Amino acid sequence: MKVRLLAAAPLIPVLFIIVFSAPKVLLAIIVGLICAIASYELLAVTGLVKNKRLIAYTAAIAFAVPLWSHFDVPVIWTQVCILVFFALLFAEILASHGVIRFDCIAVCVTSGLLMPYLLSALVRLMDMDDGRFLVFIPFVTACLADAGAYFIGKKWGKHKFVPNISANKSSEGVIGGVACSVIGMVIYCLILQFAFSFRVNYIFALIYGVVCAFAGVFGDLCFSVIKRQTGIKDFGNLIPGHGGILDRFDSMMVVAPLVELLLAFLPVVEKVV
Repeated sequence: MKVRLLAAAPLIPVLFIIVFSAPKVLLAIIVGLICAIASYELLAVTGLVKNKRLIAYTAAIAFAVPLWSHFDVPVIWTQVCILVFFALLFAEILASHGVIRFDCIAVCVTSGLLMPYLLSALVRLMDMDDGRFLVFIPFVTACLADAGAYFIGKKWGKHKFVPNISANKSSEGVIGGVACSVIGMVIYCLILQFAFSFRVNYIFALIYGVVCAFAGVFGDLCFSVIKRQTGIKDFGNLIPGHGGILDRFDSMMVVAPLVELLLAFLPVVEKVV
């Protein structure tokens, strides 16, 4: 637990510096690097890590997707890049003479396109009006829900939530995570209202806290299925006490695009002019 806290503590000021002091493109680059590493981790657990070309193709496009979001690349060029990516993947199938199966290519598409697109919601949030404040919403909800579930589950967890998928997740932990997410979201909205003159809808804030917490659990469980089926505990050991990049950002891949969607229909905060 101590290692987990020590590893996470330096990331908080780093996030503040990236969001408030650095050019917005830096977040896109960092998200791109995260996506590239995540694609490698997913390829590794499927055994495709031995094929260097597949790694290169998948990591390259995974890195590019968040940058496309930031620079608003024309659709035609996005389509060209995706078609080239598919052509390279199927060329590998032909060249391998049946060694590389179609389901392996599906993993490349998932890790090279789907996961980066979902995580690129952070970039799209950052590029919105008042995006430097909005981009914190998925971090507040997902991270506090995860932390709350971990500590409360460890202290009071008795009833397994979905033991056939995640043996360590308890119902008490999930409830605690939802509560922490809601409290964190309300506190964040109070800060925005009184320190930065935002107009806040607190009913929507409660909805965000609850919905994002459960979305984070869903994202975590999706990747827990992969870990259980491949017989691994973590996707890597890049972050001490947390595992790999995918272990840390699995819930964010669901929460970030959900926040983007919620903001379109339930605008929780609005800057007072």
